[in-house]
Amino acid sequence: MHFPDARLENTISARMSLALKIREMKPRVVVLPYWHGRFIRTITLFGDGLRSLLSRRAEEAGTNTPKRTALTRSIYSSIYANVTPSFVVDISAQFERRMAALLSYKSQYGVASEGGALFPDEQEIRERLGAVARFYGNLVSAKYGEPFVMKETMLVEDVITLGGRSI
Repeated sequence: MHFPDARLENTISARMSLALKIREMKPRVVVLPYWHGRFIRTITLFGDGLRSLLSRRAEEAGTNTPKRTALTRSIYSSIYANVTPSFVVDISAQFERRMAALLSYKSQYGVASEGGALFPDEQEIRERLGAVARFYGNLVSAKYGEPFVMKETMLVEDVITLGGRSI
């Protein structure tokens, strides 16, 4: 969406752009950063954009689609927050791909990174993120895990189908 990194502003234009993008993409689930900390502007913009989606202003912006959206759930990535996760996803099969995607940000994680004084080098990042993912994976009997938090209480219709271990 071409929003500027580290200069995100919650403007009417940004909210409407986000609302129209949500309508266009029709996601059922969105994954957002944990709601406290350095990503608070992202969370606020998304919430305000979602409210704009449900308002008449989105229709006035030129869409003829219904006010409703397919979005049914927002979950929050809590890997960088010191909170108890609501659930952990087994990412063992995707771990190396996830690492490659993260490490593609060479300006932050490259061997001679521009932010060298701010960010650890690539090997250190690999070791740290591997250790964190192994910790969360261990909680759910997986090699690697990714923690998430929900604000809402989740309905469980059949406790027998729940994953994880309790004994």
